[in-house]
Amino acid sequence: MPAITFMLVEGPSYSSHVMELKVATKFPHIADYKAFKITSEVDVEELLKSQLAIACLDANGRLMNATGLQLPGVLDDLFSYEGPLGAVIAKDTVGLYLWAPTAQAVQAYIFGRASDDIPLETVDLVEMNGVWFASGPRTWEGCYYVYKVTVFHSSTMQIETCFVNDPYAKGLSADGKKTLIVNLNSDNLKPAGWDGLAEEKPNLSSFSDISIYELHIRDFSANDKTVNPDLRGGYLAFTLQDSAGFLHLNRLSKAGLTHIHLLPSFHFAGVDDNKEKWKHPDEERLASLPPDSELQQAHVVAIQEEDGYNWGYNPVLWGVPKGSYASNPDGPLRTLEFRKMVQALNLIGLRVVLDVVYNHVHGSGPHDNFSVLDKVVPGYYLRRNADGHIEHSTCTNNTASEHYMVERLIIDDLLHWALQYKVDGFRFDLMGHIMKSTMLKARERLNSLSKDNDGVDGSKIYIFNDRIRDAILGGSPFGPVLQQGFSTGLLLQPNDHVLESENSDHILAVLKDHIQVGLAANLKDFVFTNHEGKAVNYASAHDNETLFDAISLKTSVEISVSERCRVNHLATSLVALSQGIPFFHSGDEMLRSKSLDRDSYNSGDWFNRQDLTIGFQLRIKQLGIKSRLANASFKPQKIHILSAIENFEDVLRIRYSSPLFRLRTANEIQERVRFHNCGPSWVRGVIVMSIEDGYSGMPGMTQIDPLYSFIVIVFNACPSSASFSIPSLGRKKLELHPVQLMSSDKVVKNSFYEATSGSFSIPGRTTSVFVEVRAI
Repeated sequence: MPAITFMLVEGPSYSSHVMELKVATKFPHIADYKAFKITSEVDVEELLKSQLAIACLDANGRLMNATGLQLPGVLDDLFSYEGPLGAVIAKDTVGLYLWAPTAQAVQAYIFGRASDDIPLETVDLVEMNGVWFASGPRTWEGCYYVYKVTVFHSSTMQIETCFVNDPYAKGLSADGKKTLIVNLNSDNLKPAGWDGLAEEKPNLSSFSDISIYELHIRDFSANDKTVNPDLRGGYLAFTLQDSAGFLHLNRLSKAGLTHIHLLPSFHFAGVDDNKEKWKHPDEERLASLPPDSELQQAHVVAIQEEDGYNWGYNPVLWGVPKGSYASNPDGPLRTLEFRKMVQALNLIGLRVVLDVVYNHVHGSGPHDNFSVLDKVVPGYYLRRNADGHIEHSTCTNNTASEHYMVERLIIDDLLHWALQYKVDGFRFDLMGHIMKSTMLKARERLNSLSKDNDGVDGSKIYIFNDRIRDAILGGSPFGPVLQQGFSTGLLLQPNDHVLESENSDHILAVLKDHIQVGLAANLKDFVFTNHEGKAVNYASAHDNETLFDAISLKTSVEISVSERCRVNHLATSLVALSQGIPFFHSGDEMLRSKSLDRDSYNSGDWFNRQDLTIGFQLRIKQLGIKSRLANASFKPQKIHILSAIENFEDVLRIRYSSPLFRLRTANEIQERVRFHNCGPSWVRGVIVMSIEDGYSGMPGMTQIDPLYSFIVIVFNACPSSASFSIPSLGRKKLELHPVQLMSSDKVVKNSFYEATSGSFSIPGRTTSVFVEVRAI
């Protein structure tokens, strides 16, 4: 163990100096701590490379107390840095820059090939102001390197020798152990037309026009038999214009969908990038088992740590595309193929949003193969508690964006993906664990990028909202799986999870109110307290049950599969026709099932597959659902799936038929959106929303829709038709929306409005849209 350096401080025993305001502001959780000052003769920069402790002695020199030190504050004060980092390729040279102010020595091992064990050369880096630097010839381009960092690590109380990737890596070897020196500006890594993609991107007049479809890269094509087996589950599957998956996305785009949200696509742990090492389940054996057998789960679990599937919320290096999705994880093909994917989606009218996970990293310590940041500057990048232990509230290894160089890394990475891969937005996982100041700076930097100059528009950060999901389906991700909600039969058609009728009536009214708030873009009492970012409404996402699985769990076992399909359509319409940004999980529109698995992050292709014609298999994680898996009446048929897709396209077309569904400001929503069927006498299970427009040349509100002057949307969650009168809507010249008049859904065509009394009759489990057409 190295010797401990004890530090002397100025000031009388146990009396403190006043905490400096800038320190208390940056670290509010220690604002009440005692403050001491280091004597002026101490060489702080040299001390930071050692094991440090503070000792408190009495007047006789006897030890009274001692503690270790957390160094991020002083590292920020002395070594904050804005210069180049990573591998920087110039005309004739390659420079390596590593920020590691506590390191005692740094070397770079240069390898000619990813598989080489013996380096071509070993280079000593030189430190200046906390940054280690080495320069080499341009011939290093295409080579790989690994840093050898000698540094004191508080987790082991030892001087450690760590072999580690560059935190600013832009490419990797297949085994993830070496950093590739790659020139992202090389023409060889740009698909044809890449530099002009800014002019080819789909138009986006307003962020209110966004609709998002969440998709896992592997889910998209892993089971698509129209895709070459070598390309299934990877980036290039998105470029195959005749594949079933691509044609489906193109169809949704033509209906109005604007954005594809990709689950984590950076380098993450949990899937080996070398496909030859994967283990595969025996799908013939799995398909032969009964739907309620437990053997499917056992078979998948047995290989789940060695197969090719994971959601990817295990970040290792944020700036490198995941190699398992590339045709060759060695070399730079992952960059080229990722760009081809983005370009292909843009060219059919779909922008791309990345799921970024900056709140934690998968590895820590000096010995973890997936540890990067904590090897380079131990104790700096990860948030620690008062005892010096890493915080794990995100799930593991919380990052500390309050530290200057952590914040810089996050913002640099956002700009990297925006500029080098031309992505169009970012969804932040567990944004609440990132400092607000970091988010504001990130937004400012992204806002500075323009379509004309940079080819991207990443200026909005999307804020997810759980409230409308839980109200629609019932319960919460942590509540009883059978607890019903507005659309799944609460009070109207109870399941086995019965509440007292009086309580159910109250809960149903509250859920209705919550949904109305979501429909109005999450207004609170129709007044926005903060409208910096658009609210995102959704009924399902990758976590927890799929929409149709949740419906199958929560609805009464007595209803038919056709009725469950209508509930599915009702739920998607509540999202699609809300103000704000609608968000859909891939497969919402296809009655997708994950066999009632509410946490399928590591459940393999078998349970995550998109092909729903296989019906339900089993991965039981909740009690009391096995009977549903064995019940053939729960399995949708092809006609149900096709109908669900058509209904989904219909609500998208309705949303984009009028700007009234996509109001741009809080004031517009407050002025134009109204809810009816409210109060104690409300018709249970029915939500009625109207949206009003003005008239050109007339006083009052501005006209924004050239086609419709008034829209009424009725959501009927009742199992049977609902008839009611809204006198305030009487005398309107309302008619069923043209899309629904032309729909293949025969039920919705039975919707009725009578103008004299303002009476409506809406079929059960149906969303009906009425419009008042402007006189020509």
